[in-house]
Amino acid sequence: MAEGYKKSSTRDTFESLVVTVILAVFGTTFVVQAFKIPTGSMEDTLLIGDHLLVNRFAFAPQSGWLRGILPYRQIRRGDVLVFKFPGPLGEAQEPGEHFVKRVIGVPGDRIKIIHRQVFVNEKLLYEPYVHHTYPGEERPGDDFPPLSSAYVLPGSTAEWAQEMPRYVRNGELVVPPRHYFVMGDNRENSWDSRFWGFVPPNAVSGRPLFIYWSFETPEQEYERTSFGDRISQTLDLLVHFFSKTRWRRTFQVVR
Repeated sequence: MAEGYKKSSTRDTFESLVVTVILAVFGTTFVVQAFKIPTGSMEDTLLIGDHLLVNRFAFAPQSGWLRGILPYRQIRRGDVLVFKFPGPLGEAQEPGEHFVKRVIGVPGDRIKIIHRQVFVNEKLLYEPYVHHTYPGEERPGDDFPPLSSAYVLPGSTAEWAQEMPRYVRNGELVVPPRHYFVMGDNRENSWDSRFWGFVPPNAVSGRPLFIYWSFETPEQEYERTSFGDRISQTLDLLVHFFSKTRWRRTFQVVR
C-alpha cells in the first residue's frame, strides 16, 4: 500500500507540474503579456517605468474552440492600445517595436486638429486624459492635417507624407476601413498617427489591464542598452527597489 501510494503521489506531482506549465504557456501566449513603458508619450496616464499586464485577447477575434472561451470586442474610440509599429503602408511589421497610444479615430471617422483641439466628425472630442508639456509653445502636430498637401509635417516619415493626402477630404483626415488613428496623451511629446499613419488590426497586441509595478525611471533610459548600462540599471534596481517603486500606482487600472 505504501509503495502504491508513493507512485501515485509522484505521478500526481508530475501531472500537476505539466498542467502548470501548459497553463503558463497558454496564458503568456493567448491571454496576457508583460509590457514596460519606455517613453513619456502617454503621461500622465502612463509613466516611464510603469510595468503593465496587457490583455492579448480583448480585441482579437478568435476562431475555432477559442471563440467560446476568450471573449473579445471591437476597438472603440478612447481605448488604449499596445501595438507593433506599422510598416510604411500601414501594415504590421514582424518583429516590430511595440507602441502604446490611445485610439482617437475608428474606421470612417473624420479627424481634424485645430490649435490642439481634436474634432471627430465635426464634434470637439472630450479628452480629460490629455497632458500638455509645452502649453504656450507651438509644436508640430498642433494643427492637423496640414492645410497644404505640399507641406510635410516635421517628424513625419517619408512614406506617410506621400500617402496622407489620399485620406484628406475637405480639410479632414478620413480613417480608412479596418484601421485606427491613435495619439499619445502627452500630445507634444508623442510620435503617433499624425506622423506615421494608421494602425491596422493585425498590428494590435492587446489592451493594457493594469499596472502591476512602477519604478521611477529617468527619461531616455530605454536608449541606454550597453552592457555597462545594464549593470548600472540592475544595481540601481537592487539598491533603490523600495524607495523608487511608485507604490501608489501598483494595481492601478489603465483607462
